[in-house]
Amino acid sequence: MAMGFWQLLFFLLVSLSPSSSLSQGNVLPRMTSNIKEVLGKSFDYIIVGGGTAGCPLAATLSEKFSVLLIERGGSPYENPTLLDKKYFGFPFLQTDDFSSVAQRFISEDGVPNLRGRVLGGTSTINAGFYSRASADFIKRVGWDEKLVKEAYEWVESKIVFKPLLTKWSSAVKSALLEAGILPFNGFSWDHIAGTKIGGTVFDADRKRHISADLLERGNSSNILVLLNATVKNIVFQRDGNKSVVRGIRFIKSNGSINQTYEAYLSQPENSIPQGDVILSAGALGSPQILLLSGIGPRAHLENFSIPLLLDLKGVGQDMQDNPGIPLIIRAKPEFRLPEPPQVVGIAKDFKFIVEGFVLPVSFNGTTLMRISIKLAFPESKGKLELNSTDPRQNPVVMFNYLAEEKDLRECVQMVQLVKKVARSRSIARFLGTKPRINVTSNPNELRNFCRKNVRTYYHFHGGCSIGSVIDRDYRVIGVKGLRVLDGSTLSESPGTNPMATLLMLGRYQGIKILKERENASAFGSQQHP
Repeated sequence: MAMGFWQLLFFLLVSLSPSSSLSQGNVLPRMTSNIKEVLGKSFDYIIVGGGTAGCPLAATLSEKFSVLLIERGGSPYENPTLLDKKYFGFPFLQTDDFSSVAQRFISEDGVPNLRGRVLGGTSTINAGFYSRASADFIKRVGWDEKLVKEAYEWVESKIVFKPLLTKWSSAVKSALLEAGILPFNGFSWDHIAGTKIGGTVFDADRKRHISADLLERGNSSNILVLLNATVKNIVFQRDGNKSVVRGIRFIKSNGSINQTYEAYLSQPENSIPQGDVILSAGALGSPQILLLSGIGPRAHLENFSIPLLLDLKGVGQDMQDNPGIPLIIRAKPEFRLPEPPQVVGIAKDFKFIVEGFVLPVSFNGTTLMRISIKLAFPESKGKLELNSTDPRQNPVVMFNYLAEEKDLRECVQMVQLVKKVARSRSIARFLGTKPRINVTSNPNELRNFCRKNVRTYYHFHGGCSIGSVIDRDYRVIGVKGLRVLDGSTLSESPGTNPMATLLMLGRYQGIKILKERENASAFGSQQHP
């Protein structure tokens, strides 16, 4: 079948990956896909993954130190299919094994899913809804509340906006209130019960702003962004009885698995590196890199003939994905622009998150409207394991959706609530007709409906948990010079979705590292006046 116009346009533009670019007049750091610009050089910090957490982390550390930011995908700049709101959802339709900006995977549960493979990570392809974590979450994880607030505000001042509600979003807002998700809280950054308008990364001109835009907030002369390079494993050296990170080993993302290259941390003479390699490769990527580096359960690594560096049994464990249920409110696709959510309902003691989407279903401009709901605090957990020693291949992951009885009971309640929203008078008025929602009311049949219709909300997390893989400073337990900072460290998806908190966390932990280095330097000066 011949390509349609929109499919051809999308394919051509997504294939572009400029080696360096400007973001509408704002100078970004040097970006390159040329391996030679990295070979033979060393850096104070190496960040693996230029995604939601990695970019603000790189920007912050660059204020005082040199940073190599290595990204397995290309650059999204000057690519209207990624940064123009009218193309929202299009990357989900065009995926391949090694080069597409969204990499598809199917969990062992049989549920299709996606992960970002582009500078900016998932912030470049997601729905762009921005909402902070709850105050309770911040207290439970033990973060400095003042610094958290400052870090959120640092992000918001650059890439987050207050949306103007569309007719569709206004209808969804009224439907949520009609279904009893009260009160209406107006516009708010905060995670509060009821219905609210959240922030968005789309500005008034419909342009998407991404985590990579935050690189402009750093010292661009201290940052080098290496694109289209996939890290294969971490390089170590010995310091007494402990392994110390020396650098990274990587391949070209479109190259041979056997042609490897290396980049190193800066190392003072007669000393070990003072900086870190920081994994920000996401909830699938970071555990995968640890395993490929010989850090993980001994028996699993032996299956792939990977030399054991550290028998750390928690790597890849406690994987979770928030189960979601979508209800399509008009079965026949229609020609209209896609719309990410602008309004959210937070219900039942924060357990349920409800939003409305208009998503593309093909490249010919057709979309479907749906109301979706997710379970915020599932108890079911799974695990991640290697599928191959090729870092470009997805690992094997099982989330065990609805395996715990409590999750299944709450899914039944979710369906009952989302059905109320979808069948509301507000949605019917918007459609001009009563939507056909063919969902049973029988609780036992709803249990089967949940099992058959569970979907991802793309908020998967875990695999590098605090306490079993990393400490509270995000250092990998048992080795020096290695940290993890991304969604793999989360025990739950904070707020309505994790994007805002991961953006904040990159800035927050970057400041903590700068202060840590400053204190260490001051202490060293006192020891050697």
